[in-house]
Amino acid sequence: MTSDGNPYARFRRALATGNETLVVAAARELPQVSLDDALRICLVLRGGDPVRYERAAVRWLGRFALEARGVTIEDLRLAAQALDELPARAAEAMERLQRLCLARGVA
Repeated sequence: MTSDGNPYARFRRALATGNETLVVAAARELPQVSLDDALRICLVLRGGDPVRYERAAVRWLGRFALEARGVTIEDLRLAAQALDELPARAAEAMERLQRLCLARGVA
C-alpha cells in the first residue's frame, strides 16, 4: 500500500490543509489518535464551531490527565486555561501546551 492509501498519511495531509471537515474525517479513519495529534486537531477546530472545539478540548484535557506522566492539578489548570485561550491566542496557548506536554512526556 502506498502512503496515499495510508490512513495516517491522509490524516497528516488533512492537518496540513487546516480544513476542519477533512481533519475530522481523516481522524475517524485512524484506529487511535495520539495525544499530540489530538492537540493538533484542537488547533484546527479552534476557529470553527465553538461547541465542537469545546468537546475536543475537554476530551484532550481528560486524556492528558490520564495518559501523561505525573500530571498535577496545577498542570491541568494550566492546560485548561491554555485550551480556553487557544481560539483567540493560538501561538501563546500552543506554546504553553507544548511545554506542558514535553514536561509530562507526551511526544
